[in-house]
Amino acid sequence: MRRWASVQNLLIYGLGGPIIALNVWLLSLLFTYFQHPITIFSIATILAFLLNYPVKFFERARISRAQAVIIVLLLTLTLLVILGVTLVPMVIEQTNQLLDKIPDWLISSQDNLEQLQIWAKKRRLPLNFSVINQQINANIQIVVQQIPSGAVGFAGTLLSGVLNVVLVVVLAFYMLLYGDRVWYALVNLLPFHIRVPFTTSLRLNFQNFFLIQFLLGLFMVVSLTPIFLILKVPFALVFAIFIGVSELIPFVGATLGIGTVTILLLLQNWWLAIQVAIAAIVMQQVKDNLLGPKLLGDFIGINPIWIFVSILMGFEIAGFLGSLLAVPIAGTIKGTLDAMNSTKIRKND
Repeated sequence: MRRWASVQNLLIYGLGGPIIALNVWLLSLLFTYFQHPITIFSIATILAFLLNYPVKFFERARISRAQAVIIVLLLTLTLLVILGVTLVPMVIEQTNQLLDKIPDWLISSQDNLEQLQIWAKKRRLPLNFSVINQQINANIQIVVQQIPSGAVGFAGTLLSGVLNVVLVVVLAFYMLLYGDRVWYALVNLLPFHIRVPFTTSLRLNFQNFFLIQFLLGLFMVVSLTPIFLILKVPFALVFAIFIGVSELIPFVGATLGIGTVTILLLLQNWWLAIQVAIAAIVMQQVKDNLLGPKLLGDFIGINPIWIFVSILMGFEIAGFLGSLLAVPIAGTIKGTLDAMNSTKIRKND
């Protein structure tokens, strides 16, 4: 019996890795074939999770759910129209200007490296920036060639983006109205000992996670925009929004966002880049040490190493969307398994 048990464990652990790898590969293929509908559905689901909070607020005021959903939908559409008239045109204009300026910034960075090279030669310092200069020249040619096609692609993306926003809002509206029925129909297919912990863990991780990440990202945008304007940072609004959107990816998003903006500004003005990096890092520390612990807490309860692994796997499968969904999915799996294990321990006791 012991030998048979050891053989069983060997088979379980030996086949577990290949099976997991096969499932990851199948998921990546599935996302590749159905990328657009999966993306639309996922974003609509996230939006429905977020809008469910104000819907519940109106329900507490003795308003029916259908009426509460309609009120929230109208408020959401009003907010989108206001942003579309005021904020979105500014972001589009600054983005186009940024794309046009990048070749000039690369040229100015090349001049700065040449001056630094001359300064180093005068002082007989063993510094050689020829490889970097060659790389910058190659990048300048690539960027100049891609900007015209990128502008056309950006215009097409903008038009399709408007349609996608409408689809997302409409789908989120129907999810708020009829999502519970579909959800309970799917969850009832699971065994009872999995159904309850899975439902509880999924709602806890997805609803809380996305609400908190949205609030933290919004804090970075609101706080960095006036700071960048005071520092006279070019394209301040685009850079602040980019850092705020990067904050949606936990742990690594802030570093990637701040690092990218700093590198871009280094091409133009190294002193301004340092000021921007310091300001962004200070606000990030305020977010991580003051706001983050109060909002986020440790409800996910995953080791940071596994969080990084899940983000990398999610990015490999579905890009930015996968990295965004990786942490709440991992938290849902862990919460479900922990609840099932605790139930087994109670039964054994």
